[in-house]
Amino acid sequence: MARMIVHCALYRAGRRIEGPEDYSDALAAARAAGDGSFVWIGLFEPTAEELDLVSTEFSLHPLAVEDAVGAHQRPKVEAYQDSLFVALKTVGYHPGGHAVTTGEVMIFVGDGYVMTVRHGADSPLGELRAELEQQPDVLRYGPSAVLHSVCDTVVDGYLDVATALQADLDELEADVFAPGRVGRDTAGRIYGYKRQLVAVRRATGPLVEPMLRLERGGVPFVRPEALPYLRDVADHLARANDQVEGMDRLLSDILSANLAQVSVQQNNDMRKISAWAALAAVPTMIAGVYGMNFEHMPELHQPWGYPAAVGLMVLVCAVLHRVFKRHGWL
Repeated sequence: MARMIVHCALYRAGRRIEGPEDYSDALAAARAAGDGSFVWIGLFEPTAEELDLVSTEFSLHPLAVEDAVGAHQRPKVEAYQDSLFVALKTVGYHPGGHAVTTGEVMIFVGDGYVMTVRHGADSPLGELRAELEQQPDVLRYGPSAVLHSVCDTVVDGYLDVATALQADLDELEADVFAPGRVGRDTAGRIYGYKRQLVAVRRATGPLVEPMLRLERGGVPFVRPEALPYLRDVADHLARANDQVEGMDRLLSDILSANLAQVSVQQNNDMRKISAWAALAAVPTMIAGVYGMNFEHMPELHQPWGYPAAVGLMVLVCAVLHRVFKRHGWL
């Protein structure tokens, strides 16, 4: 149990207070106070057995517990009789490795408590908790303030990742259209970048509807004072989603342009091959004719026949080379 529970604290009037170390006793103390006190408990990748022990005390719905244990959930908001369940996907970007990594945060909100369940390395809440504890005017709104802050932190993470991806996309675009870059596994790089965007879109896209549901109000365990802040989070999410969608469209345009570049390059290569083939065919034809050695061929026994044939080859090749060069085939 100690490995699973990474944080458990009791808050009253927006300030952390000394309370029972056991989460069960802390919850009882918060509910008994009746003054807006609440318990914030943080769990990290709990097993089914570990979360069952906590769910019994907090009266969590079995379906929500199953989602929290299994992870790999779509972002969603589910209201149950005794709790509110919110699932979020977190994303992180490592520019050195050019890879997007994902994690998940599940939030349970109920009477006198808020519980966060984290999966993956890209779902840290320690810094957020420390920041909130320095803002008692925010924490005094109870679990709703924690819910908003977690959602805000996750969505701001989307914007940070989108900004980093945009910078790398600009670099990729410049590299794709740089001279001499055609045909150097550019399509593979673009598709690899698209896979990264897909990972981000799986986090941002499905979260739009749940955030709209939260900002409209009427969701249990969410105080009306939190609605303007949740609307701000929804606005940031829309910006992140639009930015990701724009990058995806730009990548499709870059891929189409690259394929057109490859097609043009192949046509240029075929013209050059055809031109050099024509230059090689002329002396081959002349040499083939004079190599037949028939008895009565013109100029066969003339002393100037050989240099005349070689000169004819050079002359015709020079004329063809000039014509091809003028038309851009060489």
